[in-house]
Amino acid sequence: MIKTLILLLYTCFLLLSLSSKAQCVNTEHVFQGGELLKYEVAYNWGFIWVDAGEVSFKTEWKNSGYNPSYYFESYGTSYRFYDLLFKVRDRFQSEVEAKSFRPKWFIRNTSEGGYEVNNRYDFDFENQILYSKTANSEKQLSEDTLSLTGCTYDVLSAIYYARNINFTNYSIGDTIPIKFIIDGEFYELYIRYIGRENKKNRNGKTYDCIKFSALLVEGTIFKGGEDLIVWVTADNNKIPIMAEARILIGSIKAYLTSYENLKYSIIEVSEKNK
Repeated sequence: MIKTLILLLYTCFLLLSLSSKAQCVNTEHVFQGGELLKYEVAYNWGFIWVDAGEVSFKTEWKNSGYNPSYYFESYGTSYRFYDLLFKVRDRFQSEVEAKSFRPKWFIRNTSEGGYEVNNRYDFDFENQILYSKTANSEKQLSEDTLSLTGCTYDVLSAIYYARNINFTNYSIGDTIPIKFIIDGEFYELYIRYIGRENKKNRNGKTYDCIKFSALLVEGTIFKGGEDLIVWVTADNNKIPIMAEARILIGSIKAYLTSYENLKYSIIEVSEKNK
């Protein structure tokens, strides 16, 4: 089940980026090099919650002269006691141009229950081409050239782009679509803006949050429909605090557990009301 937990966290972050209103260029950056976010994921079946894994996200600044960029890396792992049931070691990497915030390349190297997946995408927005290399435990390396149209992101660049969105531009009930690529295929989903809500995290701290529901595709994990809920801090950091979803059997949650080197101070509700 840890594979499902890790997938939830990446899915909930990715779906936050659906609020881009088809704008590809964003020059405001609410994060900075050196930022590190960590999350714990848990699974519930009946009345029992089990902490089964964790995911981290880090940011680095790459000053390459005339075209500086951001490097993003995320690592997901199951806990040792859960490795005996389903061992997960997932690594995602991405680099984006700082000025345009368009992705340059993306790499996925994952091992989940012994099933390995390796992907690489190289983005060429000038010529509207995406070069794809994909392989897994059942399929040898395959190379393809895909048409790149409109605003297209990989999972990591979508996460960080989403945090720069001005959410005050949306009304309650708004639905916003996005196009993204994952596992060599393009997808379009949407989120629905629910509004603002004070949310208490597992650490006992309460935050003023922006709340969304997200449309999920029916399949082997999710039932389909708007069964994913995400809470993002309403301060300048726009950090996902918590996400939860119902699945075919039980439910899953992801919690923010720690953060380092934020660009802005994170604001708790108790502090905001002083």
